[in-house]
Amino acid sequence: MSNIVLFETKSVRRALIRDEWWFVIADVVEVLTDSINPSDYLKKLRKRDSSLGEAFKGGGQFVPPLGIEFETRGGRQMLQCWNVIGILRLIQSIPSTKAEPFKRWLANVGYERLEEIENPELGTKRMREIYKLKGYSSEWIEKRMRGIAVRDELTEEWKKRGVKEQKEYAILTAEISNATFGMTPSEYKQFKSLDNPKENLRDHMSDLELIFTMLGEASTTEIAKKKNAIGFEPNKRAAVEGGAIAGDARKALETKTGSKVSTQENYKLLSEKKRKKLDKNT
Repeated sequence: MSNIVLFETKSVRRALIRDEWWFVIADVVEVLTDSINPSDYLKKLRKRDSSLGEAFKGGGQFVPPLGIEFETRGGRQMLQCWNVIGILRLIQSIPSTKAEPFKRWLANVGYERLEEIENPELGTKRMREIYKLKGYSSEWIEKRMRGIAVRDELTEEWKKRGVKEQKEYAILTAEISNATFGMTPSEYKQFKSLDNPKENLRDHMSDLELIFTMLGEASTTEIAKKKNAIGFEPNKRAAVEGGAIAGDARKALETKTGSKVSTQENYKLLSEKKRKKLDKNT
C-alpha cells in the first residue's frame, strides 16, 4: 500500500511498522487545524496541555512517537509519527469540528489494513479505485500497478542482499533514475514542477516514463541476482548498470521517434486538460 492516505482532500503520510500504521503528526495537525505551520501549532499545544507534552516525551501511559524517514522537499528527513492510540490522544487536545470524522477515518484505515493482511488483493483493488477516482486511465493504472510490483521485488532483493533500508534505498534509486533519465528523483520532481514534498513522482509520470522506470528497476534486480551482489557498493554498481540498460533503450527510442521520453507534464496539468475537455463537451 502507498505511504500516503487521503483524508477528505488532504494527504497524511504514514508508515507500516510491524503491521501497525504510524502517521506523521504534523500532517494530522494540518488536517485538523488547517494550520500553515503545524510544527509551531504543536509547540503551543504542548504548552497548553502538559500531559500531552509528557506523552510526546514518551512518559505516562501513551506510546511515544517514533521517528521515521520520509521523502521531503529537502530530501529524506526524520519525521515524528504516532500510532492510532497516540493520534487519538492528540485529537483530544485539538478543538476541531473535524475530530469526529477523523476518528472514524482512523478506525476505517485500521479496519482496511486488517482486511488487507487477510487478503492482500483488497489493497491492490483499493489502490486501483483511488487512481480511477483521480481520473487516471485504465492503461496508465495497469502500468502503475505493475511498476509497484517491480519496485517491491527490487526492494525485497536489496533487503536480502544486506542493503540498509531508507537511506541506502534512496541512494540506489537515485542511481537507477540518473542512469535511466539523466536525472535523480529530486531533479526529476523539479523538472516536472512538483514542489510539494508529499507528491509521488511516479504518480506524475507518463506511460513511457513508467515503462522505462520499470525497465531500469527490473534490470537492476536481475543483475543483482546474477552477480550475487552483497552489500551496498556491489548493489550500487548493479543499480548503475540496470539503469544504463533502460537509459540506452530510452535514447534509442528517442532517436527513432524524434521525441523525448521525459516530459514536463504532470498529473496536475493532465487533470486540468481533462477538466477543460469535459467543460467543452458539456
